[in-house]
Amino acid sequence: MQSSSNSPANKTVCVFCGSSPGADPAYLETARVFGELAGQKGWRLVYGGGATGLMGEAARAALACGGEVIGVRPTPLNHLERPQGGIAMVHTPDLFERKQRMIAISDAFVILPGGLGTLDEFFEVVTTAQLGMHEKPIVLVNTNGYFAPLFALLQHCGAQGFIYRDVSRLIHVVRSAEEAVALL
Repeated sequence: MQSSSNSPANKTVCVFCGSSPGADPAYLETARVFGELAGQKGWRLVYGGGATGLMGEAARAALACGGEVIGVRPTPLNHLERPQGGIAMVHTPDLFERKQRMIAISDAFVILPGGLGTLDEFFEVVTTAQLGMHEKPIVLVNTNGYFAPLFALLQHCGAQGFIYRDVSRLIHVVRSAEEAVALL
């Protein structure tokens, strides 16, 4: 899978996060700050294309700061969530091609709190990195300890002999959007 660019000024960063706002207002704030900082840096923001939750918040914030935003959206989801306006939209036939497209066009991945879709996307980029299919940075923003149960699960899987390499070396864990942007 190929990166879209090498220059920091036109970096393409994929953000995986919830289509809901979540229970803690800090999640929405983290998405907003990340979008603002990405827009201010001149990065292209790739995400799921929706207008709701953390996804919509990050996209609107990036747009408001002059950033370019690309939504990658499977057409079967058109009836489930409203698309974000003012962005470039790429349509795919299904979730599988959506993930492939997002991974292929991105230089790095930032994971914010989210549900099953976010976890699916997280595991896809970590698994493909572990298999040597890409060497793109994976930054997990652990807002208020949201991902602590995930870390415990990964440690358990490793202790039980199901993860043969230390996947923690593939994931950069930070506490804030500011730390994520500084790392990238």
